[in-house]
Amino acid sequence: MQNPSSRRDFVREATVAASVAALADQIIAQTSSASATGIPTRVLGRTSQRVSIVALGGWHIGVLKDEDEAVRIMHAAIDEGINFFDNAWDYHDGHAEEIMGKALAMDNRRHKVFLMTKNCERDYAGSKKCLEDSLRRLRTDHLDLWQFHELVYDNDPDWIFEKGGIKAALEAQKDGKVRFIGFTGHKDPRIHLKMLSKPHDWDTAQMPINIMDAQYRSFQHEVIPVCLEKNVGVIGMKGLAGGDPQGTLPGKAGLPVEDCYRYCLSQPVTAQVMGIRSLDQLKQNVALARNFKAMSAEEKNALLAQTKEVATDGRYELFKSSKAFDSPHHRRQHGFGVELAG
Repeated sequence: MQNPSSRRDFVREATVAASVAALADQIIAQTSSASATGIPTRVLGRTSQRVSIVALGGWHIGVLKDEDEAVRIMHAAIDEGINFFDNAWDYHDGHAEEIMGKALAMDNRRHKVFLMTKNCERDYAGSKKCLEDSLRRLRTDHLDLWQFHELVYDNDPDWIFEKGGIKAALEAQKDGKVRFIGFTGHKDPRIHLKMLSKPHDWDTAQMPINIMDAQYRSFQHEVIPVCLEKNVGVIGMKGLAGGDPQGTLPGKAGLPVEDCYRYCLSQPVTAQVMGIRSLDQLKQNVALARNFKAMSAEEKNALLAQTKEVATDGRYELFKSSKAFDSPHHRRQHGFGVELAG
């Protein structure tokens, strides 16, 4: 005879799974047509804000040596309908924020974008300084979204609450300097789950979303369901798995860029941050977004089967297993050397 408690657990788990699947379908179904906005949009979790399904990555825009070219790319992105801009306090020692601030200050373009940047500190005083630095560099009086950056160490969630980072964020929100609060990380789903269990209703969580992630330390399988249940907006990153300028998955695994990003956008993410370093890359990503059609279960399963052997050992997602991909700023915070082997 079947144990009654086992049966109850099975029924409960099946009910939860069905609920999560329905919530995931709702995210995909709410994708708007590109006809009105230039780029399809989705609602960002509990914020009620609609943002483009493509977000312009601040790290990549900060790489460009020609500032005029960087500005042209950002202006063209806005003109094409990309209204979600990503950045972080420590990207290129603040240069990424400075050049983005310069671009958004021209012709009052700031009001056309949902602007996000990230707080690299965990304590109260450091967080307040991070915010003021970012506001100055970005030439704005408020951020639409402020996220705690790069939670890649197990004690990061505890530090944010014990050292006062969350207090600074809540004060900034009360003062109108920050509209919404979230967090990011690329290392371990367990750290995201720890953050989601903290006593705060997060607006967003940013995480690696790509084909390989589904079969290795998976944020898709472990974190997204909790975000959906809590109505936390999911922001994807590392869609090409990082690494070389053209992306690790196209460059080393031989996967077409179109398949990589279409897979990402077929997950229940609000937006996928894309690294854009040229007008040609911008045009390619805009076309991908405008022509987006969600992958069927059969298409996704075929891709996962094709990549299983190279996905399951993490060879293309070393940012999950090596400190070599951690920001120097955060290595110093935790007492690690800045220069690390892989």
